[in-house]
Amino acid sequence: MFYLTKTIRDRCKELNLTQPYVVNLETYGQKAAEDLREYISKDYHGTMSWMHETETRRNHPKNLWSDARSAVVMGLNYGPDIDPLINLNQKEKATISIYARNQDYHKVLKGRLKEIGGLIARDTGMDIKVFVDTAPLMEKPLASAAGLGWQGKHTNLVSREYGSWLFLGIILSAAKIEASKPEVNHCGTCRECIDVCPTNAFPEPYKIDARKCISYLTIEHKGPIEENLRSKMGNRIYGCDDCLAVCPWNKFAQKASEIRIKAKDSLNSPNLLELASLSDLKFRQYFANSPIKRIGRNQFIRNVLYAIGNSKNIDFIKTVEGHMKSEVFIIKDAAKWAYLQLTSEQLKIE
Repeated sequence: MFYLTKTIRDRCKELNLTQPYVVNLETYGQKAAEDLREYISKDYHGTMSWMHETETRRNHPKNLWSDARSAVVMGLNYGPDIDPLINLNQKEKATISIYARNQDYHKVLKGRLKEIGGLIARDTGMDIKVFVDTAPLMEKPLASAAGLGWQGKHTNLVSREYGSWLFLGIILSAAKIEASKPEVNHCGTCRECIDVCPTNAFPEPYKIDARKCISYLTIEHKGPIEENLRSKMGNRIYGCDDCLAVCPWNKFAQKASEIRIKAKDSLNSPNLLELASLSDLKFRQYFANSPIKRIGRNQFIRNVLYAIGNSKNIDFIKTVEGHMKSEVFIIKDAAKWAYLQLTSEQLKIE
């Protein structure tokens, strides 16, 4: 049995990470695997075919790496210093998920985990592997089992210390490390996260249907979005923080302390008209080092056009007309829909 030393814990603090929490993978249960099987069987994963393709490897860390005996879980706080939902009533502005308002967290977090992993490997003499949301590994159930927090009714991790605002990283170790205690679920009878969802993406507490989730629709879904969902998206163009932001446990949350995690002013309240005018080059420059860059300019403009259609601002009509000439189907389709929304609004005014 190995123990995480004070040196490791102190270094985690110096790197702005949470304290490390540990899961014994020899006794880690099968509930996460059962929940995943149900999720896929009900098609809640939508077009994310990779979830089905990697199900066997995903349902237990030892299926990903058979030598793993422990999972060390850490988080990086990205708590906002502004109201994440403040833009929702400013229809000429765009709302971007808090996590995407600065640098790509994968790059920020992974280097720090590698350093901590190196210390663990040095102390134990055993191999480690580092993961930051880039492999078939279920971080949230592991974080809950380790004691970093619990999975709330919105299926995301909630921490008594950090609320809903944690990036998660996992270090798998071939060493048997002293495990920490799982966290108790503290949701109680609260259902604010479920009730606030604009698209009713939660069929029941602790279950989410990605096909209705705005985060999935704006980021993972590549084609046109169902018309009955477009008007419910409002001005959310990348991700959605509604269910995270209303959690009462956020009253204990801490604000992010470092510049690469704090939201950029330019992404707190960007203008839809400016975003709609971005060429491919300008898009890549504007979102350099941002996770938004990964969805590509075409899908991004699709999202912006839906938001413009929901703005009810007829001053956007000319911009929309320009995109109706696009050779990219998802852009042209979104522009036609936005045009119908705005011209309908124009008729009401006239």
